[in-house]
Amino acid sequence: MSSTNLNKAVSPEAGPDATPQAHDSASSKSSGWAVFTFFMIGFVGSLLAGWILFPELLYSQKNQPIDFNHAVHLDAVTDGCDSCHYFREDGSFSGMPDLAACEDCHQEAMTDNPEEVKFVEEYVTPGIEVPWLNHSKQPDCVFFSHAAHVQGADMSCASCHGDIGTSEHTRVYEENRITGYSRDIWGQSISRLGKPGPGDPRPMKMNDCAECHEDETGHKGACFQCHK
Repeated sequence: MSSTNLNKAVSPEAGPDATPQAHDSASSKSSGWAVFTFFMIGFVGSLLAGWILFPELLYSQKNQPIDFNHAVHLDAVTDGCDSCHYFREDGSFSGMPDLAACEDCHQEAMTDNPEEVKFVEEYVTPGIEVPWLNHSKQPDCVFFSHAAHVQGADMSCASCHGDIGTSEHTRVYEENRITGYSRDIWGQSISRLGKPGPGDPRPMKMNDCAECHEDETGHKGACFQCHK
């Protein structure tokens, strides 16, 4: 066999045995890209599904016992939020208004609004306190002084609670099925990326309070200030 024929016999470019190797290499690359593409589609799809479905699984939804119109009441009172959510003589915060505060104006229904009629018939007349669902309720180990923030630091209620004073209907109460607390404590964003929009309530986790204190005062504060 001549050297020319020998070179042709062993040359990877000429022999018929070289073709499957080239095809295998191309097939391997194509298969790798297919796996990567499939993985990315699955990853992004799972992420989107989690963002949409996870809150539905984690939080149950409840309506307030009465669809309360804050806007109407805020227009009718003279002291703003303090008219119903006031400070007692000892400086403690009253929190949710009790039935006595409502009875001053609602011994009888003043309109034919179904919610007001329901309120008078089911709560005022029999003398039953309204079981309001508190969006801002913190664990028992947390102490929050409204006086220090509203009176001392001159903060508005909207700073934390958003534009609830202009709302005409109560928001749906979303309760964490595991902890039993409102979604407002964690915040509406599951990922907690970004900040709440204008008028939205602020999340009330420990880190949120610490960051606000650091922004306003330059330090986060001591543990005992909130944990008594």
